[in-house]
Amino acid sequence: MKIFLVGGALRDRLLERPVSDHDWLVVGATPEEMVARGYLPVGRDFPVFLHPETREEYALARTERKSAPGYRGFTVHAAPDVTLEQDLARRDLTVNAIALPAELVGADGRFDPTPAALADPFHGQRDLRDKVLRHVTDAFREDPVRILRVARFAARFDDFSVAPETMALMREMVAAGEADALVPERVWQELSRGLMEAHPSRMFEVLRDCGALAVLLPGIETGTQAMAAIDAGARLRASLAVRFACLMRSVGQPQLQQVCDRWRVPVDIRELAEVVAREHGHVDGSGALDATGLVRLLERCDAFRKPARFAEALLACECDARGRPGFGNATYPQRERLLALLATAAAVATDAVAKAAQQSGATGPKIGEAIHRARVEAVAASLPART
Repeated sequence: MKIFLVGGALRDRLLERPVSDHDWLVVGATPEEMVARGYLPVGRDFPVFLHPETREEYALARTERKSAPGYRGFTVHAAPDVTLEQDLARRDLTVNAIALPAELVGADGRFDPTPAALADPFHGQRDLRDKVLRHVTDAFREDPVRILRVARFAARFDDFSVAPETMALMREMVAAGEADALVPERVWQELSRGLMEAHPSRMFEVLRDCGALAVLLPGIETGTQAMAAIDAGARLRASLAVRFACLMRSVGQPQLQQVCDRWRVPVDIRELAEVVAREHGHVDGSGALDATGLVRLLERCDAFRKPARFAEALLACECDARGRPGFGNATYPQRERLLALLATAAAVATDAVAKAAQQSGATGPKIGEAIHRARVEAVAASLPART
């Protein structure tokens, strides 16, 4: 039994990037041996175990063989006779197919990945130096999620290019219908992770170039304001919900609903995207609105009940504006102004207004109208006099 550190930890250390976690590969062991040593089995589709002390994941070396279309359409073979090179050969990219013996990793997780100590049968170190994302073997085609993973890595490592032969293979996979077989959970997982990378527009450019974008997100175009907007969201460290709203801002409501339904987008993220798609024009033009129009805008955005979501909607509108040609370093005063006006309107003592309306005989919607008028009056009083 021999243990190796593999995958992203080695890649990131070689790139002098922070290492967040460790993936371990076990060669020459059986599940029974792992359990006997105190490891806890957790893998459902293939043998993965948690270390009895560190709780880090240890996976048995395995090979995979394609048996049907789609993400789950392959058969896994994990046995003591599977070699390190065989396991590395089934991985997605050469930069992720590097291994280091566990004995060279310190108790604190630190290690010195000197080239001589690394197992690198597919020249991942070379591709790291050349800044190339290249598939390991033709086994890449066995998992269509890898199309999305390559695109996500392009968003993370924005100075890397996709190898021509890898792009050609991805195009073949899309043409063969592999992208149509992707399950919603995995698509959303990869899309959301890609949106949170440093340069998210590159993910969609790669998906466009291989033909997958038209299959997964029809109507989303690259080289447009939407791409510049999601990159602006990355620069402003915006949340996933804000970045998704920027991505979907330019599509119609029916298409937005179709995408959210198809990929099972979480409700809170979907709702923010709907608000931004519907109201971004009114937010941009809010400087010309009077007090009544401003309060109606706040009400349509449900800002009084969900002020945090409204703040995110305004940030998405700012990112969208920053994606416009020529915007440069200009300010976006609409966001701070509308947040201040919301605070003013929300400070109205609605209980007192409602009680007074009831005492005057108002019921139901009439009470709501009284609250609306009080908020309009408060906003009007805060606005500078028009000349």
